[in-house]
Amino acid sequence: MNIRLTQVALASALVAGAAQVAVHAAAQTPSSVRVCTMPGSPSAELDKSVARAVLSTAGIAATFASRGIDYNGDDDGISARELSKSLQRDCDVIAGFPRSSVADGSDSQLLFSLGYLHSGYVSIALRGDHAANTSVAAPDGKITIAATWSSPSQLIAVEQKNARFDLETTSKLTVDAVAKGRAQRAIVWYPAVVAYRRAHPQQHFDVAVAESPYADWNLVFASGPGTQQLQKGIDGALARLRSDGRLAALTRNWALPATIATVSATSHASLVRSPARYLDGPTQPSPRANVWRVSGMPAAGGFIKVAATTEAPSFDHDQVAHGEHLYADSCAKCHGEKLEGNTAPSLIGPAFAPAANSHLTIGGIYQYMSTNMPADHPGKMSDEEYADLMAFLLYTNGYDTGNAKLTAQAAQSSTTPLNAGPRH
Repeated sequence: MNIRLTQVALASALVAGAAQVAVHAAAQTPSSVRVCTMPGSPSAELDKSVARAVLSTAGIAATFASRGIDYNGDDDGISARELSKSLQRDCDVIAGFPRSSVADGSDSQLLFSLGYLHSGYVSIALRGDHAANTSVAAPDGKITIAATWSSPSQLIAVEQKNARFDLETTSKLTVDAVAKGRAQRAIVWYPAVVAYRRAHPQQHFDVAVAESPYADWNLVFASGPGTQQLQKGIDGALARLRSDGRLAALTRNWALPATIATVSATSHASLVRSPARYLDGPTQPSPRANVWRVSGMPAAGGFIKVAATTEAPSFDHDQVAHGEHLYADSCAKCHGEKLEGNTAPSLIGPAFAPAANSHLTIGGIYQYMSTNMPADHPGKMSDEEYADLMAFLLYTNGYDTGNAKLTAQAAQSSTTPLNAGPRH
């Protein structure tokens, strides 16, 4: 595996956050707002164009922050604190904020508009590359798939069969890996493909749906608490722009091709039990457990516990308690205090651990986690610590404790699908 560990490119790590923010409440629609875009986003040009049109239609003057979100440049994503600082100091609204059914920010204090671009992650190959499309690029039958490190594209890539991986630090480099022959295929944020083709008009790719619950996203406007009137004005303007065709004209070159968008929506709905929540329609919260504290914690924890079987590896209570501490120290910043998803996807609920027909195995999750996580220092834990962390993930997704400890070998070799228990 070729890992380039410089600075995480947040251009394709577009994930919604459970941000705790505090901004001045606005009793009326403001006359002017400061707008930020996501750092390094390939859709920043579009986001600014849509923001200008929307805010002008709403009768709101807009200024754009020169540096975007206040990102401190570390390697483990954008924290809730960083989002809070930007919304307090640099901007009133974020254009191009991503939401999905696996990380929709519904547990946060952020307010969201209707969606203005339905997009997502796609699989690309050089046009006409037979090897990339038939998985016979090497004698062992494996092809090299590029993905953006510490982003949804990496999670999607590891679901692919018969593959080796080239992990890049930006979505632009992920596309470039295919263009320059470092990889036969890439899983990448579709706006990055659009931006790359604009810079290299001679380059052509075959684009296909990436079938994964992590693939489907919408771009929205996000703002802090107390901005209901601002978001109401934005939603009204979006509705007007949609009805008169101006929104379609603005987003036409950035939207997923119609056939891919249709397949993406269908695949997403079949993989996730809860309905896909496109932001121009009603939303429903994903199942979440309310508390994760192990000491004195009721056994159900929001889920019916799955009885231990010969297929699922056993783990004990002490491992769950230790794994919880490890999670709080090394994982919660990106995945949320309650595993709800922050600047990385949720580790709870039907997209991660459905009741049946899971697309992830326990061994696959452990292998990915122990090799690539935490994002700021992959592989920093011992085998025993990764096993304890895996025990915590199993427990919070519906599996009950047993008498035997979970070993790293047992976790890595498990082929059991991760299927959570149903809620009461």
